[in-house]
Amino acid sequence: MGSLTSIYVFACVFLSILWNNIQPTVENKITANYSGHLLTEVPKNIPVHTHILDLSHNSISEITNFRFTSLSDLQVLNLSHNLITELDFSAFMFNQDLEYLDLSHNNIWTAYCQLLARLRHLDLSFNKFTVLPICQEFGIMFHLEYLGLSAMMIRRSDFRYVAHLQLDTVFLTLEDFSLYEPLSLTALNTRSLHIVFATNQNFNFSLLYDGMSTSEKLKIVNLRYTLSHKDFPSPSLELQKKIKTTDLTLDTVDLEWTVILQIFLLVWDSSVEHLTVRNLIFRGPVVELTEYKHVPLLRSLEQLLSLGSSMKALTLERVRNKLYYFNQEILYRQFSEMNIDSLTIHDACMPHMLCPKKRSSFQYINFSRNALTDELFQNCDTLANLKILILHRNKFESLSKVSFMTSRMKSLRYLDMSSNLLRNSRAEGRCQWADSLAELDLSSNQLTEAVFECLPANINKVDLQNNQIANVPKGIAELHSLQELNLASNRLADLPGCRAFTGLEILNIERNLILTPSADFFETCPSVKELQAGQNPFKCSCELQDFLRLERQSGGKLSGWPEAYVCKYPEDLSGTQLKDFHLTELACNTTLLLVTALLLTLVLVAVVAFPCIYLDVPWYVRMLWQWTQTKRRAWHDCPEERETALQFHAFISYSERDSLWVKNELIPNLEKGEGCIQLCQHERNFIPGKSIVENIINCIEKSYKSIFVLSPNFVQSEWCHYELYFAHHRLFSENSNSLILILLEPIPSYVIPARYHKLKALMAKRTYLEWPKERSKHALFWANLRAAVNIKLPTSFETDEEQSDVTSTSSITQRLIK
Repeated sequence: MGSLTSIYVFACVFLSILWNNIQPTVENKITANYSGHLLTEVPKNIPVHTHILDLSHNSISEITNFRFTSLSDLQVLNLSHNLITELDFSAFMFNQDLEYLDLSHNNIWTAYCQLLARLRHLDLSFNKFTVLPICQEFGIMFHLEYLGLSAMMIRRSDFRYVAHLQLDTVFLTLEDFSLYEPLSLTALNTRSLHIVFATNQNFNFSLLYDGMSTSEKLKIVNLRYTLSHKDFPSPSLELQKKIKTTDLTLDTVDLEWTVILQIFLLVWDSSVEHLTVRNLIFRGPVVELTEYKHVPLLRSLEQLLSLGSSMKALTLERVRNKLYYFNQEILYRQFSEMNIDSLTIHDACMPHMLCPKKRSSFQYINFSRNALTDELFQNCDTLANLKILILHRNKFESLSKVSFMTSRMKSLRYLDMSSNLLRNSRAEGRCQWADSLAELDLSSNQLTEAVFECLPANINKVDLQNNQIANVPKGIAELHSLQELNLASNRLADLPGCRAFTGLEILNIERNLILTPSADFFETCPSVKELQAGQNPFKCSCELQDFLRLERQSGGKLSGWPEAYVCKYPEDLSGTQLKDFHLTELACNTTLLLVTALLLTLVLVAVVAFPCIYLDVPWYVRMLWQWTQTKRRAWHDCPEERETALQFHAFISYSERDSLWVKNELIPNLEKGEGCIQLCQHERNFIPGKSIVENIINCIEKSYKSIFVLSPNFVQSEWCHYELYFAHHRLFSENSNSLILILLEPIPSYVIPARYHKLKALMAKRTYLEWPKERSKHALFWANLRAAVNIKLPTSFETDEEQSDVTSTSSITQRLIK
């Protein structure tokens, strides 16, 4: 089961790349995707003009001859990962435009051929064929570029029908493999050969030797050999001379170390330029150190390494050692002395590597994911040609030692020290870097702001993301050549200045602790062309708005705008994109805000003061206060008078200068005769001991009507105004029609003071009685007035004469000011 899983993973990756690389030859293609729909047969409702049809990952077990007949435009068909057992190519005979056909990962054991002239990609890998399913019709598919096959045996005659085709890629899956006739693969004419072998079987190394003689690019997956190295078959000299592979990849290799050495000897002395070995496990018996010196293979390897070779690059990835005892120094010496351009040993748990004894040709070294320490390449003068050094994820701790390691690498341009344990402090002393170093990756370490005192003077690009940098210190040495600085995922609270980075063009400060970036950044950093400042906990405030305003004025240099720029604080704005955050100029300018508030206050005071003065509002407030106080005292002091009944037909309000008319005309004409009209007059009805305001309010409330004798004298009287105010207040508070206006003399409008706006309103809206000058009209006047005030009072009270004897003295005194 593990075998099938491993094969499946490799095939999925490989085939997905090929699937993605298939580009339609025309635009606007119609795609029908039925992948993973649990289908048991080909659907009947496929659109007729479909160009791309995906039926993969279903349970289709049979392909009938008529299901694809109507799809004349079909160009790409994917039937992989189904349960098909038999294949008849005649099912696609009407699909003349078909270019891509994938039938991998099925259970096909037999196939019936039919010419598909335009087919470029045919994949029959991961099926149950016993022999290679290569039909004679394949030989005239001249457009065929990719051919995927599966079989349990390979014979020399299997490839005779396709030997003349110029193929780009041949992909072979050899599950339960039982037979291989030597030199069978050499009949193929392909640029790239990819072989996936079963994991539970010993690999047939004739496939390796013949494959290297067949294609320029060879990849073999699952090399396992459990037999003794003594039984390992070596290639013939004639076969070695025919090797034409330049790019060899061996994936998932589990061999004895002696077998690996033999393969390496073969490769080193061949045309292979790039050797990649992934997932390597090498085994072996217990061997003492002294025995290694006499191993012929090692001596041969030393001799070969001293000679020239076609190899330019060696890559070892995910290497595991299962030897009981293994002196690694022997291999370290062999690796360090290789005369190649590129060496990669990735994820091999390697604790050390030796410095080459003589000037090395290495230009690229990648020792990532190992256990290397600060002792690597110290005082090493032989790596003068090295341009790229990658030491990602090791155990380096001292940045100053790393700098001294590079100081003798005269050609070094790029150094990757990311994901180590690097620290830097002033106690370590100064740093000394290679003068040629242009790019330095120090990300994911434990560096603080002290690192800026230990950077190469001529550096162009520095990556310091994911460290512990809280600020960029002032007074550090200037880095005039620095063009790109990455400070993402640190502890910065503000944007760094550019005093020491005058040539800085790209700055990354994403994922820091910046709330409000300094608004003067773009002024102090004029050379910056791109600022990556997203994913910070921005505080949406006036300071931030100033920064955004300056950024827009500088030409929109924020990278990732607007998606990566979101408010974090305050909470009510959390999640709001900065592009949607706006504050007015008034809210952000304190001086302008104070001036505006002061002006508004002055305007408000003026607006309020003018009507108050013009309409005498303080006077009305004072009167309202007095009325309220009077009502309150009456409520508390005289509870028996709260429900007061009417005692008078009318209360008379007049100016003292009009008293003769009131006494000689008004009172006698209303109180004489049969009506028994009782009038309330201040001279006889005000109660001694109470204030004038209280007496006025009481008289108005005890009277059915309030008669106001209007004249120019009336508007000049302060007390008349009081009486009019209280009567008007009763008019609205009790919703009564109790006011009677008598115009004794015409009153010009200019005579009425502005604060008597209520009098003006009453005269404009209410009907008043005008005293006629003709005596003949007096009787009608008195009749109308008597009718207006005549009402039957609930009780009888003392006569006016009896009351006047008691009140005349005090009331006359109180009314003198009228």
